[in-house]
Amino acid sequence: MTNERLRTVLVSTGHTIQSLAEDLGVDPKTVERWVTRNVTPHRTTALRAARCLDAQLAYLWPTLEATRGSANEAEVVCSYPHRSATPRSLWLDLLKGAEHEIALMAYASLFLPEDNPESIQLLSDKAAAGVRVRIALGDPDAPEIALRGVEERLYEGLVGRVRMAIAYYRPLLGVPGIEFRLHRTTLYNSIFIYDDQMLINQHVYGTYGYMAPILHLRRVSGGDLFDMYARSLERVWEVAYPYTAEPSVGGPLSRAQDGAEEGIRVT
Repeated sequence: MTNERLRTVLVSTGHTIQSLAEDLGVDPKTVERWVTRNVTPHRTTALRAARCLDAQLAYLWPTLEATRGSANEAEVVCSYPHRSATPRSLWLDLLKGAEHEIALMAYASLFLPEDNPESIQLLSDKAAAGVRVRIALGDPDAPEIALRGVEERLYEGLVGRVRMAIAYYRPLLGVPGIEFRLHRTTLYNSIFIYDDQMLINQHVYGTYGYMAPILHLRRVSGGDLFDMYARSLERVWEVAYPYTAEPSVGGPLSRAQDGAEEGIRVT
């Protein structure tokens, strides 16, 4: 059975089996099997081929898109209508179970230490055990925080919650293995990563965080939902700046880098 769609696209774009193979750096016999035997390439290679041919992946190899859809569905472990509806044990179980990476990105994430007071010590213990721990909280002096306060009708209350959250997490400053940063980004989601599992607190305009939905994901081969949110966290982490203590005063400072504002007091 031949892949007539691939054969037609090759002809219409002026490609040959040989030229496509050269562009992709694969054996011409491999490309020939794609055409004459309807062999489906690995997803990464198929994406590169589709780009070379200026064609849609789903058109050339429909089964790959079907597989992707199934994988994305498999990545969704559970969804909760409100953060307040998530089991308290879930947050601690994921924290305790992490062996390689923990990443927390939010404006405040105050609920975590308030609902689970042992979580701060757990983060320290995890870092001591070799787990990479990253924390990115909002800079309370950022206009983005003030705007979110207005949107949620919390006003200065949200700024106060961010400052309180920083106070809760402050004992983790200087702990080996823990990176603590502040950010000034507009957050569309708060993201919490525990190895290959993730909790996403989605933000809804005009709605308090505890009332917004939670999505529980687990990374599955072939899916891209988990990785999409993970990339979003990395983008925020890239522009966040270290949060450190000022030795002479003992109060905290957020030291911006790469031209961002320096010496922002958060006490």
